[in-house]
Amino acid sequence: MNTPLAPLRLNKNEDHRLRAGHVWVFSNEVDTKVTPLDKFEPGQPVLIEDASGHALGTGYVNPGTLISARLVSRDPKYILDQSLITHRLNIALSLREKLFDAPYYRLAFGDSDGLPGLIVDRYGDVLVAQITTAGMERLKTEIVAALEKVLKPRAILWRNDSPSRELEGLNRYVEPAMGEVPELIPLEENGAKFEVPLTTGQKTGWFYDQRMNRERLRHYVRGAKVLDVFSYLGAFGVQAACAGAESVVCVDSSQKSPEWINRNAELNGVAEKVTVQRDDAFEVLRRLRAERQRFDVVILDPPAFIKRKKDAKEGTLAYQRLNQMAMQVLAKDGMLLSCSCSYHLHRDSLREILLKSSRHLDRFLEITEEGHQAPDHPMHPAIPETGYLKAFFCRVLPN
Repeated sequence: MNTPLAPLRLNKNEDHRLRAGHVWVFSNEVDTKVTPLDKFEPGQPVLIEDASGHALGTGYVNPGTLISARLVSRDPKYILDQSLITHRLNIALSLREKLFDAPYYRLAFGDSDGLPGLIVDRYGDVLVAQITTAGMERLKTEIVAALEKVLKPRAILWRNDSPSRELEGLNRYVEPAMGEVPELIPLEENGAKFEVPLTTGQKTGWFYDQRMNRERLRHYVRGAKVLDVFSYLGAFGVQAACAGAESVVCVDSSQKSPEWINRNAELNGVAEKVTVQRDDAFEVLRRLRAERQRFDVVILDPPAFIKRKKDAKEGTLAYQRLNQMAMQVLAKDGMLLSCSCSYHLHRDSLREILLKSSRHLDRFLEITEEGHQAPDHPMHPAIPETGYLKAFFCRVLPN
């Protein structure tokens, strides 16, 4: 390091979490008498020290947030620069290349890949990157240079429009970082083909985290009537049709979803099996229930109903209402795939919701499989927030 880093001193006995493997420093752990937080710039690199002044590692700081600092390296010789970003991208790439034959995956998953505040999704030779912290925002140029060195992409898009950026004092925007970014990009998953809207789609375009759950679902849908709720691009529904479903109804409230789903169904030669209803999911389920329609398989992949702890009560009721309504349109021997991406809804809580819903309807429930996020979304063992996705494959029978 050319210039010594400013120290960030922790209070006495507040170093135990970092020493135990965590990588976040909370504002109440900082000795603000020795190192006042208001003296730091958002994103400034720092040397994190214990109360005695012994180095714990390097990181970056944001004085205006609850998470005041994020550890980058436990070796004080290394700071987050282009060289370290390149090194960690190469390590992340080596895992994905072991896992997947085709270059379609989440390349970097923030803290779990040693790149706090950075997400990168790969679509062949086009990359979509998202920054969620001030420390990474200061390194935009270095991130692009590192990605060019590791993958030599033809285009990179910044999808820096996540609401979480506002917590870091960052503005929201979508813009090309390099090259000409196409509006639609082809993608392959589990043998199916899709086109993904990069600039106008949700988040970074495609939800790679559900890849393995979509693959498992294929074993349950042969000859089945399928209802795919919160369908977005038809990832679950179209793959179900490809796997031999008799018919698929996709439901989503997005204005563009019918166009996207129909396009993806056509790409796979299953357009005659797939229909789309653009409406509120709860309204569609009420209507189907009133019409006494029944499906062999129902897929629930809703957005996060519980984004913050304070939303827990209302969000839990929404999950319960949704799952109960889904069971009401299931055939006598039906399969329900129930998912939640809300970190604040714990796995046991979703299991309890499924049990309560089945008992309320006097149905017998058995869980055949549990699903998680795909391995290109690795979990950091000290950060439970990185293990957010829950999926239950449930057989719902008469009691």
